[in-house]
Amino acid sequence: MAVVLTPLVGSCVNRLLDIIADETIMILGAKDDLDILHQTIHHIQYYLQDAEQRRMDDLAVNNWHGELRDAIDEADDIFDLIEGRKLLKDSPSSSRNTPACSGISFLSCFTDILKRHDIAGKIRKVNTRIENISKLGQSFLTRCDVAPVGQRAISRPRKSSNLVEPNLVGEEIKHSSRKLVELVLANKENKYYKLAIVGTGGVGKTTLAQKIFNDERIKGNFKKHMWICVSRDYNEVILMKEVLRSIGVRYDTDENEGELSSKLKAAIQEESFFLVLDDVWQSNVWTDLLRIPLDAAATGVVLVTTRDDTVTRAIGVEDVHRVKLMPIDVGLELLWKSINTKERDVPDNLRDIGLVIVRKCGGIPLAIKVTASVLATKEKTENEWKKFIDRSAWSVSNVPTELRGALYLSYDDLPRYLKQCFLYCALYPEDQFMLRDDLVRFWVAEGFIEKRQEQLLEDTAEEYYYELIHRNLLQPDPRFYDHRWSKIHDLLRQLAQHLSGREIFFGDLQSLEAKDLSNRRRISAFTDKDSVMLSNVGQEHIIRARTLMIRSRKTPRIANTIFRRLPSIRVLDLTDSSIESIPDCIGSLIHLRLLDLDGTIITYLPKTIGFLINLQILNLQRCNALRNLPMEINQLCKLRRLGLGGTTIDRVPNGIGKLKFLNDLEGFPIGNGNDNTKTQDGWNLEELAPLLQMRQLHMIKLERAAPCSTTTSEILKDKRHLRVLNLECTERTEVYSEEEISNIETIFARLIPPRNLEDLYITGFFGQRYPAWLGTSHLSSVKQLYLTKCKSCVHLPPMGQLPNLRYLKIVGAAAINKIGPEFHGCRETSPGSLGVVAFPKLEMLDIIDMPNWEEWCFVEERENDATVGIGGEDDGGVDIQNRDGVSSFLQLLPRLKELRLDGCPKLRALPWQLGKEATSLKKLKLGGTSCLKVVDGLLFLTETLQIMGCEGLERVSSFPQVRELRAQACPKLERVNGFGNLQHLWLAEDMEQIARRWVPGLQEQHQRLHKEGIDVHTWIY
Repeated sequence: MAVVLTPLVGSCVNRLLDIIADETIMILGAKDDLDILHQTIHHIQYYLQDAEQRRMDDLAVNNWHGELRDAIDEADDIFDLIEGRKLLKDSPSSSRNTPACSGISFLSCFTDILKRHDIAGKIRKVNTRIENISKLGQSFLTRCDVAPVGQRAISRPRKSSNLVEPNLVGEEIKHSSRKLVELVLANKENKYYKLAIVGTGGVGKTTLAQKIFNDERIKGNFKKHMWICVSRDYNEVILMKEVLRSIGVRYDTDENEGELSSKLKAAIQEESFFLVLDDVWQSNVWTDLLRIPLDAAATGVVLVTTRDDTVTRAIGVEDVHRVKLMPIDVGLELLWKSINTKERDVPDNLRDIGLVIVRKCGGIPLAIKVTASVLATKEKTENEWKKFIDRSAWSVSNVPTELRGALYLSYDDLPRYLKQCFLYCALYPEDQFMLRDDLVRFWVAEGFIEKRQEQLLEDTAEEYYYELIHRNLLQPDPRFYDHRWSKIHDLLRQLAQHLSGREIFFGDLQSLEAKDLSNRRRISAFTDKDSVMLSNVGQEHIIRARTLMIRSRKTPRIANTIFRRLPSIRVLDLTDSSIESIPDCIGSLIHLRLLDLDGTIITYLPKTIGFLINLQILNLQRCNALRNLPMEINQLCKLRRLGLGGTTIDRVPNGIGKLKFLNDLEGFPIGNGNDNTKTQDGWNLEELAPLLQMRQLHMIKLERAAPCSTTTSEILKDKRHLRVLNLECTERTEVYSEEEISNIETIFARLIPPRNLEDLYITGFFGQRYPAWLGTSHLSSVKQLYLTKCKSCVHLPPMGQLPNLRYLKIVGAAAINKIGPEFHGCRETSPGSLGVVAFPKLEMLDIIDMPNWEEWCFVEERENDATVGIGGEDDGGVDIQNRDGVSSFLQLLPRLKELRLDGCPKLRALPWQLGKEATSLKKLKLGGTSCLKVVDGLLFLTETLQIMGCEGLERVSSFPQVRELRAQACPKLERVNGFGNLQHLWLAEDMEQIARRWVPGLQEQHQRLHKEGIDVHTWIY
């Protein structure tokens, strides 16, 4: 039932056209057969729409659809053989210097399967097969005259986060969370207090639990906080590791349940804890697994979310909160909010239809949100919305009851190019976050991404990813501004698994019968065993799987026989398995697009890796035993990504610049260019020049780069696809020579990035001056900038005029003792200029580990002391005089939301302009700023002021909007006043005595203003 054939058939047609257009195809003697095959497949597209709509309810149509899928897969495999034959003919090196392996020559491994007669015969066979399928389909399917895939315009989704912010509406969730927090605090001294939130799927149990978990009073009253997602088929070892990870306890990968339990017991000894067990299906996760080690704690609260009352009874919860279905009026509020519409702006006729839609969603918030996401793609007209509510997808009956209606419709409404991408998410474990870049690579390798003119496949795939987020089918992790991590709601995952049917398998391979396994297209294998093998599969069974992911609960050994049993494999993910070597026979997997060996203990790659002529993605990160790459890497002519991050590579082959499709290089080691052999200690910078599709580039060991040629400045500048750049030097304790410093400054000065760069990371730069391009118009598109351990630079670059910079992090700039006007880049303005804004879009600023930083100022001393505008009123800007005495108006940090200063022991004061200019500031966190004596006057700070380890701090005042104050290790803090809106005060135990001097004054002020006191809590940090 699973596969969506329309985009795959369209891709097949496009590949055929490319092959037919190539004169090289004449050597096969099969051009006529290929022309016929193209005509047949192209014609069959017009019947696919009817087939995909009817196959849910018609067994004959579903069987026809499956037959066509098998035939298209067969044709796709043949196209690989054809393209391989062409590569052999075109490559002058194909007949010489080819690898040999364990008695298997290059001809026997590779050329034999590309013989002309064999390929021509396969073409004729599949041609006949598809012709017969087409004729059969025409006998009972209706032709739909729609444009074939590839000829339709594709919407380009926005990447703003408007549609994915938490839509918490109505008073019920606020009331419920307050009540439950109070219930928890009332029972916090109990040995165990167990509370349950119960409700049907998608009703908002997890949302309510998150609101409780994130409540500051919960954070402040318990020492240990643990949030654990409990899947239906959870594994004890993995779950125990997750508990330990959540409280910062390290463990070895091979530790068993008993050893992990002992570690948890030791870590929790005599402590207090707050534990959330989310989505519990079996009570033994508490009764048999966690109860015993957590018994060592002094006190604790366990919050369980579940759909099943029997679970709560078995666990023995004291209190149960039932989440009710969302009332109609609140559902309407959620609907309007989810489509970015204010209720007062909705016409009456649409409001009535909206009411019908909310009723169809049955009071389930998840259903309302995904339905709203579908509505957001429609025109806001009565006709369009009526069509929507009349869709047959609302009443489809052959899916489980809880997945019907809105949830199924949210899938049915997806563009065809998105459906298969969504279904692919079913291969991930329940409640597991998925990394955007991983999904993008999987989708590219599987051929799900439609080609667009002048756009890389990865960029298109990333747009698909964000469109799934905007449709609320993926839930982004809010901790990351770019939503690089996301997960799928368990109900939507169930929907994807149901729709995928027998196409996919998720579980232990040993539980599958051979015949069943051989028919699966995609396999995500979990195992408790020490090894992974296909012991149930005999020689007579061919495994058709195109994806195999080993999701190990231990660190399993991978039986070499696996590589011989996967002739059609496209994606092979062996991450963190204990495979020690890759067998030579891997060269026979010529359809392989993605090979992931991250975290394995391999010591070498076989020479037959060069036979993988279709390989696009090779991941070798964290391979601690791997030291060199074979020459045959250069034969991977379709390679798009090479991941080497965290792997110490000492020898690499010359010639990586020949791989013209490379667009992602991670952990790219730079060499000095002195080797005249076929291999070298690293690649030269010049070898990057031909790689014009580069999209993400992480270079390491830049200190080894040879003195640059005059063309080096163009190496990066002309890479118009480059979005992420990481420049890294190796940290060392020895002092750098003047020659080394001069050379690294020259190297960085010539590595001028293109203007489309979005993320820039510079680590370990040991020059004394940053490159001139840093802070200029060359970085006009940069959103995120990290400067880490640049220990010798005495000034920061002028970054204030970067128009799109949102996140700036400066760590370990040991040589800096003053940050002045050069930082914002507006030291002197042009005569007559007005309205200059420094850091116009910056939202978060972190300055960390600055041991010698003493002074921070935004303007020169010649500034007017009183920034008073015309008429004597403060107009909110800094008045700076330029050389000609002409005044210019400077605004500072208008969008800054969070400022963190940590490990800056010599900083004497904060710039006074922060109090007047940072009008959007929500959080200020100060830690280890020992020389600060006064912090005051931040009039616009609205949420949190946190002060930790500020040993010289004496006064904190004039924070009229702050709602929360946290203080720890500030022994001289004798004056705290001017907190008229303070609601919560968190004091560490070491602050309780000195706080007696100013807490009464805060309470008195708050009582006078608000007729109630401030909540004072003990801060357990």
